[in-house]
Amino acid sequence: MLMLMWEMSPLFWTLFSFLFFVTSSHAHTKAKLVYDPSAWTECQAKPEMALYNGGILRNKLHVYKLTDDINGDKVYSPTFSLENFSPASIYSFSSWVRVKNVDSALVTAKLKLDNQYPKCIGSVVAKKGCWSFLKGGFLWSAPSNSFQIHLTNSDVSQRNVEIEIINYSLQPFTEKEWRLNQFEGIKTERKRAVTIHVVDENGNSLPNAAVKIDQISTDFPFGTMIASTIVGNLSYQEWFVKRFKATVFENDLKWYKTETLPGVFNYTIVDQMMQFVRKNKLLVRGHTMFWGNPTMIQDWVENMTVPQLQKAMDGRIKSVMSKYRNEFFHWDIINELLHFNFYEKKLGPNATLDMFKKVHRADPLVTLFLNEYNIVENCDPRINVDMYIEKFKELKKGGVKVAGIGLQSHFSAVNPAFMRAVLDKLATLKLPIWLTEVDVSNMYKQEEQAVYLEQILREAFSHPSVNGIMLWSALGRGGCYQMCLTDDKFQNLPTGDLIDQLLLKEWKTGTKRGKTNELGSYNFRGFLGEYNVTVLYNRSITHSYFSLGRGVETKHITVHV
Repeated sequence: MLMLMWEMSPLFWTLFSFLFFVTSSHAHTKAKLVYDPSAWTECQAKPEMALYNGGILRNKLHVYKLTDDINGDKVYSPTFSLENFSPASIYSFSSWVRVKNVDSALVTAKLKLDNQYPKCIGSVVAKKGCWSFLKGGFLWSAPSNSFQIHLTNSDVSQRNVEIEIINYSLQPFTEKEWRLNQFEGIKTERKRAVTIHVVDENGNSLPNAAVKIDQISTDFPFGTMIASTIVGNLSYQEWFVKRFKATVFENDLKWYKTETLPGVFNYTIVDQMMQFVRKNKLLVRGHTMFWGNPTMIQDWVENMTVPQLQKAMDGRIKSVMSKYRNEFFHWDIINELLHFNFYEKKLGPNATLDMFKKVHRADPLVTLFLNEYNIVENCDPRINVDMYIEKFKELKKGGVKVAGIGLQSHFSAVNPAFMRAVLDKLATLKLPIWLTEVDVSNMYKQEEQAVYLEQILREAFSHPSVNGIMLWSALGRGGCYQMCLTDDKFQNLPTGDLIDQLLLKEWKTGTKRGKTNELGSYNFRGFLGEYNVTVLYNRSITHSYFSLGRGVETKHITVHV
């Protein structure tokens, strides 16, 4: 039976990951097929050339076939039919799209295998009179006699939309090629070459000096959410600080928790959690200033008049920002704005703009974020990456500095090709991207969660525009939201073992030992971060320190002994 790989049991991925590690851990060759990260978010009068010169769609013409759009209308949709070939596992799809008879519409590319229900593989807000770039992809595990890709209207407000496409591409990758591209991305973006020069007091090079390198911290912020259960729980705290240097609070900082009654603020739990943060010098994200989800809004807020609501919101900002000024390095200003518009309905279209301006005035140093779900996880019938990008542009035009892109990243099965395509489009904003609430649905077994989590983390860590990752996994009183890293005794589950493998081993330089060459140099390639250096020469020990950042391709350190 055929199925999309993102609907498969992850057993295949477990086996592949093992085989890949065995066969490529000592490989030094680059991927033969290089992934193209190109993306465009502006509607263009003239489209760019097709990626990969069209891939397997090169010289292939699409036809218009009768399909059902989201409104149930029978429309003729651009369609590709591919037959009689053995597919690779991962496909990158792209096309330039234009609509003819409406100003704009959400156009979705769908994959249909034999008699299965069509699956979304990417979408774009297409416009009339110019070309918009759609980028997505899919996974597929088994050969098939045929499959189709068709592009159709997914905008319920538009009827009988006529769609044009041009300069399209479908490029297959093997699993090995995809993983090698990830490997090269990590090597290029997260590591740098280092040369340690050992010299005497006169500057003469010293061959055969013993050198020891210890990475004491990593540059990439990787953390996980904590719940109030960490307060006073030494086992929980010890497990956490061994692995993470960044965190976020699950619910305790949200408005409905800190002000259950109007004008009555309670930060008791937050203060206790902040003691843990301060003691361990953790980076902490502020989550969230406001949330428009009606189920998360206090009853007394929901029924306020406009002046009353504005006053209450000003009180919320003043209270939390004055108490914790300069303590949170990020603030999610509004959560899930594209899905819920309570504040815009009540206060008008500038409600979010005003939130950003007021928080920025209260703490000009904090990085301000939008935070949204179903942008990178899968195709959402209501929103897509272009709509999210447009919101950032609107806020910029309004005079506010939105300095960070928050992607909640609550995944079920994972489609790495779609995920990377979305990250490529978001990267055009040239803002730091954070995966802020990463987890995998508990509809999967623990071993399966670990397999999918690995796919997510490798995809994110290898993308140059991803600046940080926060897991949404805290052991609260009722268990975990979707995904736990440990049991209630703080013994690792498969997901926790994965985190240890990546954070404490694979994505950390650790300790290196060697001797200087005939030129008095010791060379290595290490992950970005801070390092201690110890040099032993003629029974004399010298200690040094350096920081390895993105600024240079090769870091040169001179140690005088």
